[in-house]
Amino acid sequence: MTKKKYTSNSALNVQKGIEQPSQVNPALSGGLKKFKKEKLSIDVLLNGILAGDRSMLSRGITLIESARSDDQEIARQLVNKCLPHSGKSIRLGITGVPGAGKSTFIEAFGIHLINLGHKVAVLAIDPSSQRSKGSILGDKTRMESLSTNPNAFIRPSASAGTLGGVARATREAVILCEAAGFDLIIIETVGVGQSETAVAQIADFFLLLMLAGGGDELQGIKRGIMEMADLIVINKADGDNLKKAELAKREYENALHLFPLLPSAWSPKVLTASALYSKGLTDIWNNIESYIELTKENNYFKENRQEQSIHILYDNIRQSLNNRFFDKPEIKQKLKFYEEQILSAQISPYQAAQSLLESYYNSTKK
Repeated sequence: MTKKKYTSNSALNVQKGIEQPSQVNPALSGGLKKFKKEKLSIDVLLNGILAGDRSMLSRGITLIESARSDDQEIARQLVNKCLPHSGKSIRLGITGVPGAGKSTFIEAFGIHLINLGHKVAVLAIDPSSQRSKGSILGDKTRMESLSTNPNAFIRPSASAGTLGGVARATREAVILCEAAGFDLIIIETVGVGQSETAVAQIADFFLLLMLAGGGDELQGIKRGIMEMADLIVINKADGDNLKKAELAKREYENALHLFPLLPSAWSPKVLTASALYSKGLTDIWNNIESYIELTKENNYFKENRQEQSIHILYDNIRQSLNNRFFDKPEIKQKLKFYEEQILSAQISPYQAAQSLLESYYNSTKK
């Protein structure tokens, strides 16, 4: 049987079609190295940050967040050089229950502060996945108006599993933002409930956002995150929710009477607000200003900053020791061995820990 041949004008003839483009971007033909930004010197970064260059500020914070040992050394030098230019801002920590509208509130409040003549930096801490260690880092996209304002800077960072929802490098990022001329630093933390108290160790003022009608009013009688708050704001107090918000306000006020006076001599207040309609923002800022004025008069503001610096000292020592312990190759090998011993019930976890620590101490003496 002979195979039929079709002419070029036959309906059964298959056309070659359009030539398909290469799946590899021709711009990448030179490799990814050409797209990597050059490492800038400390002086270039410092001068850019002091000039208020947001690009240089971002690169400085990226350097701080890097896990590379060479980057960490440069970051330490950069932070030390920025330190004399810092300390002149108000550090405002904002936390709250999930769904309280933290991002919406921060955007509305940030724009309100900018209209009053302030420069606002927002360090938004996103939760990290315990499995993939990744983060969405979507806060910047939820603050469209604020992110495009020339007097604002928004930096989302991953919490990387840090207890309290505060990223490891947040303290250093605050110093860089202050050196860049931002006089109001807002630290938005992961809303994880009563365990989230680490923000109070780096902020001057601690604002807790709550919702009405969510059952949280009953939590007011418990000593937890509430006793650390300098101001409680019932958000979403608008429309049909307005009456519930007023009721929640009274219940929180009653609960606050059970707590002793704060070391700052400040009596925490409870306010209602609607970030969606920008209501109650003036009262919130007035309370913050009153707090700052009071604590500067009684010297608590300075004492609190000093106490925070000492806390950072001990915290960094613990972190450095932890990293050095687990980075030692001999410890890594012994860890696997002891893990198997523990799983087979041949040794207790306490005895294994003691043996590992002794091995580490002996290795440091050499």
